[in-house]
Amino acid sequence: MAKTCMTYREQRRKYANMVRNRCQKCGRPRGYIRRFGLCRICFRELALEGKIPGVVKSSW
Repeated sequence: MAKTCMTYREQRRKYANMVRNRCQKCGRPRGYIRRFGLCRICFRELALEGKIPGVVKSSW
């Protein structure tokens, strides 16, 4: 979980290329998947619960 100050700082960057992508659910900056706006951990959790349409576990 990201600190509140870190997520707030990302919104106030001076230049657009300085912004760091963060997960919409937990705020994690690493392992970010742009297409879904989530980090890899949250993406897996939601995919296993079936909350992301069109994404299923490959062994199913």
